[in-house]
Amino acid sequence: MSRTHPELRTPPPLTDGGLRVTALGGLGEIGRNMTVFEHRGKLLVVDCGVLFPEEHQPGIDVILPDFTSIRDRLDDVVAIVLTHGHEDHIGGVPYLLRERADIPLVGSKLTLAFIEAKLKEHKIRPVTVEVTEEDLVDFGPFGLEFLAVNHSIPDALAVAIRTAAGLVLHTGDFKMDQFPLDRRITDLRGFARLGEEGVDLFLTDSTNAEVPGFTTSEGELVPAIEKVFRTAPRRVIVSSFASHVHRIQQVLDQAHAHGRKVAFVGRSMVRNMGIARDLGYLNVPDGLVVDMKVLEKLPANQVCLICTGSQGEPMAALSRMANRDHVIRITEGDTVLLASSLIPGNENAIYRVINELTRWGADVVHKGNAKVHVSGHASAGELVYCYNVVQPRNVMPVHGEWRHLKANAELAIRTGVHPKGVVVAEDGFAVDLVDGRVRIAGKVQAGNVYVDGQTVGGATETHLKDRRNLAEEGVITVVAIVDADTGLLAEPPDFLARGFVHDERTFDAVVPLVEKALAKAAEEGVGGATQLEQLISRAVGQWAHRTYRRSPMIIPIVIDA
Repeated sequence: MSRTHPELRTPPPLTDGGLRVTALGGLGEIGRNMTVFEHRGKLLVVDCGVLFPEEHQPGIDVILPDFTSIRDRLDDVVAIVLTHGHEDHIGGVPYLLRERADIPLVGSKLTLAFIEAKLKEHKIRPVTVEVTEEDLVDFGPFGLEFLAVNHSIPDALAVAIRTAAGLVLHTGDFKMDQFPLDRRITDLRGFARLGEEGVDLFLTDSTNAEVPGFTTSEGELVPAIEKVFRTAPRRVIVSSFASHVHRIQQVLDQAHAHGRKVAFVGRSMVRNMGIARDLGYLNVPDGLVVDMKVLEKLPANQVCLICTGSQGEPMAALSRMANRDHVIRITEGDTVLLASSLIPGNENAIYRVINELTRWGADVVHKGNAKVHVSGHASAGELVYCYNVVQPRNVMPVHGEWRHLKANAELAIRTGVHPKGVVVAEDGFAVDLVDGRVRIAGKVQAGNVYVDGQTVGGATETHLKDRRNLAEEGVITVVAIVDADTGLLAEPPDFLARGFVHDERTFDAVVPLVEKALAKAAEEGVGGATQLEQLISRAVGQWAHRTYRRSPMIIPIVIDA
């Protein structure tokens, strides 16, 4: 297996006839999935998703893949293949199409409907190519074949990529539910057929590679969800991903069976469920879904609300309800059902929401205390099954944190894949397939690109460090009036502090330090405002750290007298 290669440089030009695979996101993280395939001068992109920020990234809306390595070659991109409609696979598409709007988007009916609705908000009219399982489509030197896979959203697809360098099979996100709600199972016969043809590189979903056995079927959740609706004394409030059509269908079925009317809450939930219903992926009995104004007039035991916010997102409906910042108020006796997983990194935010909901009197049912969610990803048993069916020559685990990728790689080796043919890569690693063998050829830029309001890429790690510093350590503003002739203080400096614990005498001890720094500067002939501000900042910062073990942000302001 490969190891981290910090010494890697920019990869050399691709060998004639070779295939280069570069993940710009999705390796070492859950989200931001984007993989670029290069062959004979053309590029094929599979997925372009976002990653949602964690607590240590304040003020950030979403995180994008870094397009730098392909920005000068956008004219070479023949298509963007979208494996399914989850945000971590389609959320970055609007930002890529801003740079070239006519790149064809290839995907299933539901996937394209979700991305088209999103692009409409960005005022982009895409070029789309709708495909379904068993379809064969060519884009430049890439021959694409699509296979049905089961996931936590309808219409998910795996893609086989045929090139002169070899055959690649990319599973996308998948599992092997034998009793899916839509009766659409993962096409293992297709996987086996490709295996007979000879799969030169197998890119496999790693999310549940550490989990033994097989992922539980969606159908096994029905008893737990039914119990919630049967026993809830007042309103039932369900929070789920806005794209989890299967889970929403289960909730609608139980609401209908127990005489409850339903309203969708949250812009993305309303939009996506409307699309799913219109396209026939969501079966909604007549009269079941009503407007909020109608719901408000019904008795509480006849009400069901379906909203966003299952990951504790601060601006989502459920978090706002928990914070008393939403028109819907949680009251004693309400039952809140969190019908989703805990995405790594979101645990603290989710449990904070659970605690607040409980504080207001709600009974919160979640994965930790009831069987109300199953994963959409293949567990170790399913992955091993696929390796034995496909028998790939080379394997590149994708979609997962480092521990998931490593566990998946070990499964591949245990099934007989040669260790030298198993590549555990990181974002930005260029993996070349030449003459049936894989190797890491170099590394391209693949850092985080932050979306901060209307700004894309403006916020940097330095900005985030400053924000964390402000939040954790506070800020001290020092206003110093300096005599232009002597370079010394004309009067004692003023100190304005926010978030830094102090009283009226706290800064008495720092005044002599500022005076000393300015006096030394005057002796050495240093008199520029910028240089004086740096000296003051250093003096106050050292004092704060030495005296209080704190590192507040120091904002010095020098005014000439």
